[in-house]
Amino acid sequence: MSFTLAIVGRPNVGKSTLFNRLVGRRIALVDDLPGVTRDRREGEGRLGDLAFKVIDTAGLEESARESLTGRMRTQTEAAIAVADAVLFLVDARLGLTPADRVFADLARRSGKPTVLVANKSEGRAGRSGTYEAFELGLGEPVAISAEHGEGLSELYDAIRAALPDLTEPVEDEVEADSDDVSRPIRIAVVGRPNAGKSTLINRLLGEERLLTGPEAGITRDSIAVDLEWGGRSFRVHDTAGLRRKSRIEEKLEKLSVADALEAIRFAEVVVLLMDADAQFEEQDLRIADLVEREGRALVIGMSKWDRVEQPDSAAKLRREVDHWLPQVRGVPIVPVSGLTGAGLDKLMRAVIDIHGIWNKRVSTNPLNRWLDDMLSAHPPPAVAGRRLKFNYVTQPKARPPSFVLFCTRADAVPDAYVRYLVNGLRDTFDMPGVPIRLMLREKKNPYAGRKSKS
Repeated sequence: MSFTLAIVGRPNVGKSTLFNRLVGRRIALVDDLPGVTRDRREGEGRLGDLAFKVIDTAGLEESARESLTGRMRTQTEAAIAVADAVLFLVDARLGLTPADRVFADLARRSGKPTVLVANKSEGRAGRSGTYEAFELGLGEPVAISAEHGEGLSELYDAIRAALPDLTEPVEDEVEADSDDVSRPIRIAVVGRPNAGKSTLINRLLGEERLLTGPEAGITRDSIAVDLEWGGRSFRVHDTAGLRRKSRIEEKLEKLSVADALEAIRFAEVVVLLMDADAQFEEQDLRIADLVEREGRALVIGMSKWDRVEQPDSAAKLRREVDHWLPQVRGVPIVPVSGLTGAGLDKLMRAVIDIHGIWNKRVSTNPLNRWLDDMLSAHPPPAVAGRRLKFNYVTQPKARPPSFVLFCTRADAVPDAYVRYLVNGLRDTFDMPGVPIRLMLREKKNPYAGRKSKS
């Protein structure tokens, strides 16, 4: 039976390191700077024969509810509320602090089974801090080193003891087929800082799942949440705001940006949110170009549309997008408001539609009829006095739609003619807004290498 563990504790005790250890890969950002984690992050954990959901939380700090740290604490309390048990972490090297004692009372008052974990317990300094943790009154501390993977067997025993009715061993699950249509569509929501990404996702979820506020750059990790919409399943990644590279100086922001770029690479559809008050900024165009180069399907959401006094017409937005992003001509653009919920149905419909186009396959016969028509309408130019010859075209893969065109002297085909063919594919086979890959290959000469008869 599956169960949920929430990892809590004050800042910089190693919660994200333990989270990464339990899920088996580096998902949460880890840095020496306290307070790196702000949102609560969920993952599928494994420890021995136990499988469970694990929640990484922000460091607990005492502060006013309306402040950023106060809102972070609210997210942590929400994680405790949905968990079956709490892993309360303390720093064995540093020893107990007044904050540890305050928040140990919070864990006790929750009424949830609590496992006291003394992290960073390796070495002589760690052992003394482990003994000190007895003072919290949460039972015997489990000494571990999340960074080095020490003490995990003792942690396994402690979890089994805390949740005897829920911790039945599980069988290994067979991984789902990557082509299964029931699999959730993977979405990454990206944009510049303070574009309204977290607010939009909260509105889709119908709850304050992600931390929001007027401060720019609140989101640091790429947080994944599950969503059901219109009978379809989605896995939505909220990402850190992407600024120009020249403005990124701090190590932590570099890690956040790298996390956002990783979310783009693993997404199927990327929703680029542009601020309606500052449309088509250079950084927005750079992000859109990155998404196209990564081969992801793209949907543009014009965010904060409720604040626009004189909104542009749909036709004007269409012209603007096609002007600035010709490489994904026809990309869907949807005015939305995360605050009011306006446009969200259209946005999700656009995601589903563009995902279908991104997966589109065209059989070889229609492709070669198309090629004949394109060559007849606009024959390829002669290069160095020799006419280029195109033999046939086929589609070896989708996601994004990718085509191979066999021809003579592939390296001599002008870029302008390749663009002509790509635009023809897009228009003829109704593939607006997705990246299209057209690779030129030279057909092997069957007579190459043969000696001529004398």
